[in-house]
Formats: sequence, C-alpha cells, structure tokens
Amino acid sequence: MPLRVRAYVAGITLLAIAFSLAIVLFAPSAHAPAKYLLFLALMGIVAEALVLLLPSGAANSIASVPLQSAALIAPDWTGLVAVATAAMCAQFLHRRGWIKGIFNIAQITLAVAVGIGGYHVLGGRSLLEVGQTSFTDATWAAGLPAIALIALFFVANTFAVSGVIALSDSRSIIQVWRHGHLSTLGYELLSSPFVFFFAWCTVKVGPIGASLLVLPALGIRQLYKTKLELERSHQDMLELMVKAIEARDPYTSGHSRRVQHYSMVIARAIDLSDREVQRIGVAALLHDVGKIHEKYAPLLRKEDSLTQEEWRIMQEHPVDGAALVATAGQLRDLVAPIRHHHERWDGTGYPDGLKEDAIPLASRVIMFADTIDAMTTARPYRGPLSEEDVRAELIRCRGKQFDPRICDALLESPLWSLLFAPPKASREGPSVRTRFSIVAGGRAMMGAR
Repeated sequence: MPLRVRAYVAGITLLAIAFSLAIVLFAPSAHAPAKYLLFLALMGIVAEALVLLLPSGAANSIASVPLQSAALIAPDWTGLVAVATAAMCAQFLHRRGWIKGIFNIAQITLAVAVGIGGYHVLGGRSLLEVGQTSFTDATWAAGLPAIALIALFFVANTFAVSGVIALSDSRSIIQVWRHGHLSTLGYELLSSPFVFFFAWCTVKVGPIGASLLVLPALGIRQLYKTKLELERSHQDMLELMVKAIEARDPYTSGHSRRVQHYSMVIARAIDLSDREVQRIGVAALLHDVGKIHEKYAPLLRKEDSLTQEEWRIMQEHPVDGAALVATAGQLRDLVAPIRHHHERWDGTGYPDGLKEDAIPLASRVIMFADTIDAMTTARPYRGPLSEEDVRAELIRCRGKQFDPRICDALLESPLWSLLFAPPKASREGPSVRTRFSIVAGGRAMMGAR
C-alpha cells in the first residue's frame, strides 16, 4: 500500500479521534438504555455480514440505517461506542487487513461523530425524549436535525472513502466523489424518513417490534442478490466468449481486456459518469466479438500480411459483432459502439464511413484504446512503443483518426499515466480493487486487426 494512502488513513483516524473527543466533552448525555444500543449495534453487524459486493467493486449494505438510528437515539459518546463496536466486529467478520480495518472503523466513526455534531447544532434531542409521542410529533421535534445528521453522515462517509480511492488511483477526490456518489445524494435524503422511522419504532415499540421492519429489507436484499448473481453469470459468459475469440489469435491474447481497461481510463479522463464508464467498458470488452465467426479463423492465424480481399473480409467484423450483440436484449445499447469502433474522425474509417460527432462517443473512446493497445503490444515485426512515442502518434493523428477533443483531454489528464502503469492482478471491470467499505495524411495506426 502506497505511503500516501497510509498517511491518509492515519489522518482520517486522527480526525475520528478528534471529533469523538468533541462529542464526549460537549454533547449532553442521552442516558440511552443499553438494550437499544446493543440491538442497533447487532443490526449493524448483521447488515454488514449480509453486504453485497456489486459488479463495480463497491459494497451495498444497509448497515447505515441501524448505525444512524443509534446516533438519533443516543447522540452522545454511548452512540459512538455502539457504532465503533459494530464497525470493529464487521472488520473482524470480513477478516480485512489491519490498515483497511482501521480505516473502515475510523471513517464510520468520523461520519457518525460529524452527524451527531450537526444534529446538536440544529437543536436536535435524543429520540428518547420525543420518541414516545406520535411519529408526526416526533418528526416536528427532531426531523430537520435528523435530516442534517443523515446528510452529514453521507458526505463525511463518502468523501473519506473517495479520498482513499483517489489517492490509490491518482485521481481527483472531487471527480471520484462526483462519479461515485453525487447521483445517490438525493436517494440518501429521500431514504432519511425510513432511518428516522426505524429509530422511532425502536423507542416506541422496543427492539423486538422494530426488528420486524428488517424482514421486508431482507426480502428486498434477496431479490437484489438474485439479480446480481444473474448479472455475474452474464458477465462470465461474456468473458468466456472473449477468451474463445482470443484463443484464435496468439498475438492478441488479452487484447480485449486491455482495451476494456484503457477505454475505462479514457472515459474517466473525459469526465463521463460511472454508468457511462461501465457501459463503455462492456462495449470495449466485446468490441471484437464479431471475430468469433468461423470466416475469420484462418485470417487470425495467418502470419503473413493480409491480401486486399482478406482485409476486406476482416473489415466486416464490426458489423458481425454488432449483429451478434443485437440478439442480447441487455446489450442492445452497445450495438452502435461496437459497429463503429473502427470509424475515423475524418470519415475514412469503416464500415460506414461516419465522421466527427456522427460517430458514437463510446466508439471514439474504443478507437483510442484499441490503437493504444496496438502500439504498446509487441508484434513480430517491432517491439512495444514507449509512452513518448504513443503521445507523438496520438498528436500526429489528432483530427484525422482521433477525436481532437478527446485527444486533448486525455493527454492533459493525470489519468494518462495509468495507461502505461505495470499490469495489475485485477483490472477495472467486474472485479476491481480490494474494497474499502462504504456504508451507506500519413498512415495512422488502426489498432489490432
């Protein structure tokens, strides 16, 4: 783990300690019965044990609901102890490394401490004081401070995690946060009534009654888990198809996965959303899927240069790939990106001779990635090009083969260096980094043939 990441983890830990001490010294005691805090801590541990790992590598968990509820019922040091205890048990349960474990405990504790601080600033009182009233009256008494607590928890939690990802990937923390979490801010605010309702029910009807609310959540989780398993099975089939294609051409083994990685880096460099990055990644993985047709097998195995007629046949693979992908309902939005990934900015590409903005954005990104892989992969007739040579080639073909706006953004982006980083055991895509928890004129190089 890089030194800068270790230093960041140490900084978040010190911040968590500082904010926790402030709560201990200045927050009035809520005198919450231990049974409430034990129940909510246990619910947090159970929720973390049932966490779902998404295809993007992020974690989906409802642990923030009982943890935020603990802060609403006991907005003091006892609530912090309950949250920290649940976080420690979750780290032990998942057997994470000590640095990741410390970070996860610290950032959750920090997020709750910041939320409790905002709760008190807005005059919030423990739900033990108002929880025995009707839900409407309790909402009037503590609703606004509760929304502030939940919003501050979300911001502190997501920014802390975005920071460690930004340092690991050499990206801007604002860019990481905006791509990963801005779209869910509205959802978090809209879900705040449920957090408040869960905390109110815990006080009103006790832990046993409140636990009944968990059953629908578990049912929803099981449906979501089934959906994720289907998606993973679908992804495995895509990977199998790609391996079958690449087995025919010894010179392009791993090509599709490298193009996927490069495409996702480039998509982030031009500031696309996470969803767009992921879909471009899938399109890039499948960009050569048309080569699975038998007519391409002898061409891919041929060691000599292709004849004019053979090259004409090879140029049909984007059309065949698009037709194949069109048969899968979940992939129909990838038909155009795959069909046009060999179109050139000046209109001299194939199969349709599209030019400039008529070429789908995803296709323009894949064109860059495909060409970069061709330049940086050793061939029988030459070695891989250096970073400086690749930069010079992109500049030379800017406005001819490549979209000039993407070219400029990529060359100026701090993510440019990631295209030349040493290969990692896991690339971006279905399985990415080990996660930290989030609770809550001239000849242009045309790429691989």
